[in-house]
Amino acid sequence: MHLYLVQHGAAKSEAEDPQRGLTNEGRRAVEHVAEFLAPLGLEIHRIEHSDKLRARQTAEILAARLRPIEGTKQVSGLAPNDDIGPVAARLQTETKNLLLVGHLPFQSRLAARLLGVAGDRTVVQFQMGGVLRLDCDDAGNWVVRWYLVPELLAKS
Repeated sequence: MHLYLVQHGAAKSEAEDPQRGLTNEGRRAVEHVAEFLAPLGLEIHRIEHSDKLRARQTAEILAARLRPIEGTKQVSGLAPNDDIGPVAARLQTETKNLLLVGHLPFQSRLAARLLGVAGDRTVVQFQMGGVLRLDCDDAGNWVVRWYLVPELLAKS
């Protein structure tokens, strides 16, 4: 199973937009990442995202280029301070390749838990619009396969 963890793109301040949609730069960064990933032919069954606008917009941008087999789906349990336990447990039995669009500190805590790191230690420095790929083997062991951040891609 391949799992892609994505922190949403840069969002507007609450004063600027109470729903905190993506900024123009945040949208462009996610589009650039999606354009880079699309030719790789990643097989993604479903993109799941939190109920926050910035996560939904990020998921929609990625879905437009990556074309997940089952589309996108809003799910509960991916908010910034949600308990990672239920999602981590569900992922241990998941057989389909998923891309989860969420928030910090949730994504950071989830990655650490899956990689077997105790406590709230940070093992991945997430960046907005970045994509972390984790793979799970048949024994349920997770490993980092790669991590892509927008700043690594050439501006075009």
